[in-house]
Amino acid sequence: MIGRHDMRRGLLALPKTSSAAYAGFMPGTYDDVAPLRSADADAVARRTGVPVTVVEPERVARGGIVVLHESRDFSPQLLDLMRALSLEGWIVVAPHLFDRIADPQVHEVFGEELFDDFDAGFDWLVGRGVFPDTIGVLGFDSAGTAAFLVAATRPIGAAVSVAAPGIIEPLSDQNAALVDIAADLQAPWLGLFGADDPATPPEAVERLREATAKANVASLTITYPGLSHRADRPDPDDDAAAAILIDSQTRIYDWFDSNLR
Repeated sequence: MIGRHDMRRGLLALPKTSSAAYAGFMPGTYDDVAPLRSADADAVARRTGVPVTVVEPERVARGGIVVLHESRDFSPQLLDLMRALSLEGWIVVAPHLFDRIADPQVHEVFGEELFDDFDAGFDWLVGRGVFPDTIGVLGFDSAGTAAFLVAATRPIGAAVSVAAPGIIEPLSDQNAALVDIAADLQAPWLGLFGADDPATPPEAVERLREATAKANVASLTITYPGLSHRADRPDPDDDAAAAILIDSQTRIYDWFDSNLR
């Protein structure tokens, strides 16, 4: 478990984060459709593209970030995070992962189609002139697991996973547990976890930390007290939890800033 020393280090870096990112400033936000790579004879019977929400910086982009989120709707907090990333200079593309799932009772996404959606977002960015090594991926929950697998199998610049399960035992449709493929990471990876998350128990996170240390790329695994590290959820009320949230956000910004070059 990383513990509080790392958390304090993150707080010392907070001046790098501009409060303007959450002060209502709105870069260009719009919806588009990213074509899927599969276009065989059966494509007419299947979807050929995935809707995406895009947030563009008003200055020349430094690169792009594909955001994978496990929610049907874009919450205000998730949109705020996307806008904050665009203010850092990234074109942010978020595929609508539930577009293919009509059943409103389904609240999780995983499987090959999720990776198809990532590839569509990746290709959309490349089509805009973004170089592959300046494209990152940010994923939450099982989509965070997908972000880890993307970093192990695709030529991207950096990855961040928040609360990614499937560490010791694979998720349904997941070919291998994260600890079993950690040494295959091809892109720098940051993992953010909460000590009270039953889907990612501390002992499993510790094993993942040890496994990713064997990869040939940089990795950092952070465990926070409680569950206040989620940048996609409402702001906490107490100061200690708010400090954890700020620290986790800062680490996301800094990870992409340091590795997408």
